[in-house]
Amino acid sequence: MSTYAELRQQAEAAWRAVESPPRPRVAVSLNTSSIAVGAEESLAALRSEVERRGLVADVAVTGDTGLSYEEPVVEVAWPDGRRILYRRITADMVPRLVEEVLVKDGMAPELALAVASGQARDGVPELTSLDFWKVQTRRLMANCGVIDPENIDHYIARGGYEGLAKALEGMSQEEVIKEVSDSSLWGRGGAAFPAGRKWDFLRTAKRTPKYMICNADEGDPGAFVNRVLLESDPHGVLEGILLGGYATGASHAFIYIRHEYPLAFHRLNAAIQQAREKGLLGEHILGSDFSFDMEVVRGAGSYVCGEESGLIASVDDDRGMPRIRPPYPAQSGVFARPTNVNNVETYAYVSSIIRHGAAWYRELGTEQNPGTKMFSLSGHVARVGILEVPFGTPVRVLLEAAGGVPDGRALKAIQAGGPLAGLLPARFIDIPLEPEAFREQGAQMGGGGIVFVDDSVCVIDLDVMVGHFVEDESCGRCTTCRGGTQRMVDILERIAAGGGRESDFERLQLLGRTIPYANCAHGQAAPTIMLNTLEHFTEEYRQHVLEKRCPARVCKGLIRYEVVRESNGLQEAADICPTRAVVQEAGRWRIDQALCIKCDACREVAPEAIEVVDALVPVAERG
Repeated sequence: MSTYAELRQQAEAAWRAVESPPRPRVAVSLNTSSIAVGAEESLAALRSEVERRGLVADVAVTGDTGLSYEEPVVEVAWPDGRRILYRRITADMVPRLVEEVLVKDGMAPELALAVASGQARDGVPELTSLDFWKVQTRRLMANCGVIDPENIDHYIARGGYEGLAKALEGMSQEEVIKEVSDSSLWGRGGAAFPAGRKWDFLRTAKRTPKYMICNADEGDPGAFVNRVLLESDPHGVLEGILLGGYATGASHAFIYIRHEYPLAFHRLNAAIQQAREKGLLGEHILGSDFSFDMEVVRGAGSYVCGEESGLIASVDDDRGMPRIRPPYPAQSGVFARPTNVNNVETYAYVSSIIRHGAAWYRELGTEQNPGTKMFSLSGHVARVGILEVPFGTPVRVLLEAAGGVPDGRALKAIQAGGPLAGLLPARFIDIPLEPEAFREQGAQMGGGGIVFVDDSVCVIDLDVMVGHFVEDESCGRCTTCRGGTQRMVDILERIAAGGGRESDFERLQLLGRTIPYANCAHGQAAPTIMLNTLEHFTEEYRQHVLEKRCPARVCKGLIRYEVVRESNGLQEAADICPTRAVVQEAGRWRIDQALCIKCDACREVAPEAIEVVDALVPVAERG
């Protein structure tokens, strides 16, 4: 069996061909986001074009750079140290990229995004100067978009598994846990429970065998933090799980991953197989007395399986329903044995903490919340992507990095942490990214997904959408959650349909106080967004309930479509209308309100002629 020093030496030899390539090297960022816009086709086209032209160049793959808004991203590296990132290189752009960059040895500035290393020229900015990049401190993401996630040598050459070797060679279980505790690392799935304390609960459990679980069931809409890590740096997660297993006396791990993450599933399994082949998994790891193995379990898409006891039930091959506690997982988890559950990002940070020390981890962030955190940015922003910043960074910094709200709209609200975490109005744009700051406002920071909402959105309509989600995802075990969410949705739908009553304010508040008595976190947090909007958008509720109007003109029960001026586009609107509601009578066009289903198709093709108006405002009063 090879020692870690031998593995490192072999890996560094393989890495030199990447770090200092002997010939041009073209690397395509292959991840779920890039695949969605054609990166696999770009990769195939690059390989074909290089072969067809007989060029001396390598074509490779990397993980996610985080620059989702510029995918497919392609990096070209030269032997002289130049590294250029190129943006939106779809398959049809490949011949031009190859001709200008590889054949003519040019810069192709019109295709370039940034200079990753080497001298900037031809107007191409340095990567570190980009608004999206310059706010970041990449620790968790240090390997993302840099290494081939399916090549274990790349990970090892950059310090991977050094923390594991350090622990096995000279640290006790207690010392590993103390280092994690001293760092103040806490669970990144949203609960923010101290990881070291959680590990110590498992270490002191008497029964065996013990199990580790990695919660990769990332189900929050707008969140893709875990996916990026699993797709781009899977060994970083595996090493953290191994360290947890060593520190707690566990012998086996389950990585519970969403069925909707096929690429992450593939890369995790490949990483596990490679780790076994290198002696980093299995019996007597790196020649020590520590034996440990792991496997990947695919979930079926149930949102409540993100709650640890629901996840454990699913691993047990039961229905994914949260369990009433106690007992807690550290006493009775998988197969009724002591179990620890941590989030992907939590495990991923452990290897660096053991390698560099708790003091290194605490150099960034705040006193109460040291370290960095990954955030996925989506919604109404110019640049969708993922970045890593120190705790305490204001949300405004992230919005500016994402290019702000486009199309001349204004920011209306911020949803951090998914549908259970709440919604805060735009005036909280300077709130620091720390759990306590969000809790003070009746919301949560959550696991890292931030959705920015502009003023085209109606909060009642948003409440209806979230209400349907939490109702549908309820496991149905407890009446408080099952019946409470149903009633909440009933009231919100009636308000959106124009049937709101003044007594609904009191009813919603009552539901907001009652549903949190549910048995698990899903039910307890189900009314959070509704309560946030009632508090912060009271006037918008009053307009819906008392004035019977939707200011954003979104709620179908409170709007209608009208022809406000004649236009040549109205014939196209009539042709596209699925219910034939756009009709012409006596040479003039109108909308037949009895037939109109308010699908917005007519206005999209004839915006100059058709407008959305308040349903109860007479035509003569529109002005």
